[in-house]
Amino acid sequence: MVKTLLHLEGLALLLLSVYFYGQTDYNWLLFLILLFSPDLFMLGYLINQKMGAIFYNLIHTYISAVALILAGLILSIDLALALGLILSAHIGLDRLCGFGLKYHTRFKDTHFQKV
Repeated sequence: MVKTLLHLEGLALLLLSVYFYGQTDYNWLLFLILLFSPDLFMLGYLINQKMGAIFYNLIHTYISAVALILAGLILSIDLALALGLILSAHIGLDRLCGFGLKYHTRFKDTHFQKV
């Protein structure tokens, strides 16, 4: 039941992010190009497991997305708002597909396996 809720939570975040992005005048091509760019943070695994998990988790947490969205709204920085919405859509898509935050042990050890 808990995993199902995590997947549904991801779907909700993805849909909300896409909806709010659609309410702006931001470019959809930018959205599509950048949607999977947060996965570049997996390159930290080329250093070692610990650094890989740290890099990956830094960008794949809701805190990063919310910080960008708030910065965009409070400081009227359109690019920050757009990037925050794209990042939250990416995180939602990841959670929907069962990809979670990483533990330092192995790439496939995520918070989804612990629930």
